[in-house]
Amino acid sequence: MITAPIPANEDARLKALRELLVLDTPAEERYNSIVEFAAAEFKVPMVLITLVDNDRQWFKASVGLDVCETSRDVSFCGHAILTPNTMVVPDALDDVRFMDNPLVLGDPHIRFYAGAPLQLPGGEVVGTLCLLDSEPRHFEPAEMQSLGALRSLVVDQLMTAAVIA
Repeated sequence: MITAPIPANEDARLKALRELLVLDTPAEERYNSIVEFAAAEFKVPMVLITLVDNDRQWFKASVGLDVCETSRDVSFCGHAILTPNTMVVPDALDDVRFMDNPLVLGDPHIRFYAGAPLQLPGGEVVGTLCLLDSEPRHFEPAEMQSLGALRSLVVDQLMTAAVIA
């Protein structure tokens, strides 16, 4: 397993994340409806809106997982926040970064991952909208576009919530 490097703008990224005032808040329908739609649209058993904090990834909304956070050092999203592009892992067992990851070898047995970075208007990437499956998958260009559109909706909701707060 390869732990993701810390982004060069980590201090600014964490500041922007905290200014959203969303970490450790209760579930909200506006986020839950997005992950439920994504699970049905992409036919995947797990979908998360993940916010990558200092040492954890916290789930603002989820389908298919009963936990609200995991350690950042084993997260796929820690890798995905390093780029503005969607990160796709067709089969985690074939990817040196994840092949011996405990989330691959044990519950929830992740094989497929697609994570669209949640990039704020200032350029900080605070998390992902990600799709997970316990089976390997191929991700089509049209699916990439659809996930990107849903990601934009999540960012809009985060920004709207931050303005209201």
